[in-house]
Parts: sequence; structure tokens; C-alpha cells
Amino acid sequence: MTTMTSPTTLPPGPTVPRAVQGAYALTQPLRGMRRLKERYGDAFTVNVPIFGNAVVISSPAEIKQLFTSGPELVDNLEVNLGRVLGPRSMFALSGDEHKRQRKLLVPPFHGRRLAAYEKIVEEETVRELATWPEGRAFATLPSMMRITLNAILRAVFGAEGAEFAELRELLPPFVTLGSRLAVLPIPKKGRFNPWRRFERMRREYDAIVDRLIAKARPDGDDVLAMMLQTRYDDGSGLSREEIADQLLTLLTAGHETTATTLAWAVERLRRHPALLAELAEDDGKLLDATILEVQRTRPVIDLTARQVKQDGFRLGRWTLPKGYAVLVSIALIHDDDAVFPHAATFDPHRFAGARPDLYQWIPFGGGTRRCLGAAFATMEMTVVLRTLLRDFTLVPTQEPGERWHSRGVAYAPAKGGRAVVRRRNTGGDS
Repeated sequence: MTTMTSPTTLPPGPTVPRAVQGAYALTQPLRGMRRLKERYGDAFTVNVPIFGNAVVISSPAEIKQLFTSGPELVDNLEVNLGRVLGPRSMFALSGDEHKRQRKLLVPPFHGRRLAAYEKIVEEETVRELATWPEGRAFATLPSMMRITLNAILRAVFGAEGAEFAELRELLPPFVTLGSRLAVLPIPKKGRFNPWRRFERMRREYDAIVDRLIAKARPDGDDVLAMMLQTRYDDGSGLSREEIADQLLTLLTAGHETTATTLAWAVERLRRHPALLAELAEDDGKLLDATILEVQRTRPVIDLTARQVKQDGFRLGRWTLPKGYAVLVSIALIHDDDAVFPHAATFDPHRFAGARPDLYQWIPFGGGTRRCLGAAFATMEMTVVLRTLLRDFTLVPTQEPGERWHSRGVAYAPAKGGRAVVRRRNTGGDS
């Protein structure tokens, strides 16, 4: 990978004004990407609000090259989720500062510590599933939202009592509003401005986190307690602002996106009765593969992005100027028959006994900015689905698959992942 002073070489793309391209991106996000690929190929240039001038790529080789390039060549976007998650969020940090803080936050999400959170997730799942009606259709997304929120509040925030209740009420509308503000070019000034409501909710959130920090136990197993004990190489600890922003980042990364994937899993499983029958006899491997396939065919986030930091950045066939965004279309590479044969077919067996290539299967992004909570989210999904399939029978359906619905940052099933269930009897028979 080198930088060069050779002339800019950009892939083709639409030439209509930015406002028109932006309207198209907002109203036809997934379908629009597929149409642009059909017209221009696996790379094309766009000019849209928030990102500005950008190159969209979906070639495995170019994605790998992008993800393995150093931060001096490509790094975080100047406009990113940090504007809603806070300036000390992992999304807002770049370069050495990002690397330094990521090093501190990785340990709580791996190995023995991660396994300790499984019990919390199962408890929250059993509690929520006890409210499910039998024999009539209902949307599962609200339930999945409650499970993942409650699990993160307990395992990550260490919240209980009044703080748990307050955060459970505050965070859903707070995250929903933040998701919408993150993808809409709304200025922070103006008489009637949603940013004012967002900032008011942020102040409430910060006040609750301050109380949690004051109550945190030094020997606690939750992530907040570990954050308070961890130290940088120079012996200093995380500041209150860093902790508040990172907790919000972890919540955002592991709550709505994980819940939405779980709702998609229900939606997919009900349309594949043979797979449901296999899962009833599964030792866990097919369930793991099913989760991978749900994330491939129904990625809840469509784009992961970088920004060119040096002029003349060579990316595969292209030479990009400084300041351009590079957008990786997750849906386009996941839908590519050359990468995943018969890509339109939902087939978990493609992952049986094999782990996916992390430059091709990229629901968590990739490279140094791969989602910090990916292992936690995978654990959550595994425990929730394992518990669901243990305690309930999902009634298959011949209804068409649910359409994609944008919730701001994430794409959810339009009907909320509707299910009809029957509780299994105590003997374990279906």
C-alpha cells in the first residue's frame, strides 16, 4: 500500500446534484445501492449529504486493502457517530488515541469474562419470554429490544435499582432519536430543533452515569467496574467523560443492532421449517451457522466507512483524493454470488464447520474499527435463540418475507419479526 501523486482516478457514478442523490439514498437505500451496482459495477462514485464525495466499494480485494491500510492513509470519517455518542466515543477517536483506548476496552469482552455474562442474558430472556402469547401473531422486535437493553444495563453498566429503572426508560427514545440524527443532515441550530431534546436527554444520561460511577464496586464483574480499574500505560485511568461516552457506544453497538438481528432470525427461521427441525436436534454448531447466515442475508447496518487522509491514495483500480469517503456496502458484498454462491438463498449450512472470511462477511465492519462488542453481541444472540428454541416452538409460515424498514441507523423487519409460538411442555417435547 503506497500513496502516490498520480492523477485522481475515480469509478463512474451518477452526475445528478447532491440533493437529488441524497433524496434517492434516503428513500431507496438498499435498492438504490443494488441498482447503482448493476449500472456502474462493483465500485461507483456518489455525492450525498453527510458523506459528501464518496466511493462505494464491494470488491473483496478492495475491501481487504481498505481494512488493512494504516490510519495515516485512511481513518475515521470527520462526520461520524461521535456527534451523537460523544467526543470520547470510539466512533469519534482516530489514530493513536483510538488504538490506545481500544486496547483498554477489549479485555472485558472476551474469554472467561464474556462467559460470565451468559447467565444474565439467559435470565433476561426467560423473563421476557414468559410474557409471550401462544397461538397468535405478535412482533418480536420489542421483546428483543427489552432483552438486549436489560442485559447490557446489568452486564455493562452494572445498573440496578433506581438507575436501572431510569436508564431503561430514558435510553430507548434517546437511542432512537440519536439514530435518526446520525443519518440526517440536521444542523444543531434553529428554533425547533431535535438536537435540543437530544442534548437534554444526554444531560439526564450523564447524571445517571455519575451516580453509577459513585456506586460502582471495585470487585464488580460488570464492564463499568472494569473500566474504573483499568489503566493506560502511563498509569492514568479513564475520565468520567470517556466512561460515559464509551458506555453509550457499547450500548448502541450491542442493543438495537443485536435486537434487530434477533428479530430477523425469527423472521427467517419461520420461513425455513426444515431448518427449524434440524435445530431441534442441534449441538450448537448449526445455531452458530444460522446466526452467521442471518447476519449475511439481513445485515442491519449497510455501510462501514473510512476517509482518505493522504492525497493520491491507491485503492485497487482507483486513485482517490484526500477528503473522499470510502463506503463499504455490506449488503452488496454479502449478496455477491462470486463471494457467496447462491447468495440469494438462505442457507446456514454454507457456514457449517467453517468460519467466515472477515474481509467478506462484515456485519461488524472490519479492520481496526471492527465493532468492539462483536463477541458480546454474538454471545447475546446465541443465548437468546438457544433459550427461545429450547422453551418454544416457532410455528412456520408461508407468508412472504418481511420487507426492510429503516430505523435510522439499523434496518429492521417491517413487521417487527412477527412470530406465532407454542410453549414446549416440561418434558421437552414439541
